[in-house]
Amino acid sequence: MGRALAKAHPRVVGIDDGPFRRGSRRATLAFVVCSLPDRVDGIFATDVAVDGTDATRRIAAAIRGSGHWDGVRAVILDGVTVAGFNVVDLEGLARTLRRPVVAVTRRPPDLTAVDAALRKYFARDRGRRSRLVHARPLFRVSVAGGSLMVAVAGATRADAAALVRRSIREGRWPEPLRLAHLVAKAVPTNV
Repeated sequence: MGRALAKAHPRVVGIDDGPFRRGSRRATLAFVVCSLPDRVDGIFATDVAVDGTDATRRIAAAIRGSGHWDGVRAVILDGVTVAGFNVVDLEGLARTLRRPVVAVTRRPPDLTAVDAALRKYFARDRGRRSRLVHARPLFRVSVAGGSLMVAVAGATRADAAALVRRSIREGRWPEPLRLAHLVAKAVPTNV
């Protein structure tokens, strides 16, 4: 990823999930393809099962089938879970796409509460979900105005930190994620 960051406008995909109602079966994932720091090259969407296990597969298929795949150097996710507890396998996604995958969050998650929720609601496959949540350790990345927590697969921590910093246009949140969040909120909630 170091070579990609040396380019004037590296191309990345930002992904965020949309809101969903209690009892919804599906939730929207919005994808925004950006040439950093702020040129939008494409927008597309897919859906995933709420609290399901299809996030990694659906994300890979959506990106590869989007028509925006050429030139993409990395994927940035808003956290490691989407649509409730549909956990993204960062390592598996990076391996499938053969691109680095970076998950960003504003603050460290309460892993004790996460593990308790997994025990309570996902007894059958709690172990698999827990392994995915804990697979890539979070590390702090200093940005203007504070810091973010980041997990990475397929690249070094240094390269992931550089990508996160490079993707921030203003404030302290990566622009591809800010835009993906806006798009995801605009798409009607699935049932």
